[in-house]
Amino acid sequence: MKVILRNNADGKLEVYVAKKDLEEVVVSQEIDGESKILTLTNGWRLSIPKDQPEKLPLTIDAKRLEDDD
Repeated sequence: MKVILRNNADGKLEVYVAKKDLEEVVVSQEIDGESKILTLTNGWRLSIPKDQPEKLPLTIDAKRLEDDD
């Protein structure tokens, strides 16, 4: 799915998913091989390619990871 990474007014990294009309702050980031895993405030975990330009906002393909439950 296409997502937009940007900084919010508080300077925190935020993810916007247009198709879901979802706007959530990233609460943690971790590296997993060639991917970066972003955990959002709503509990979603998104996988994005590890090597990305630092300039924001950035539109990128992300994959939602299933819950481990």
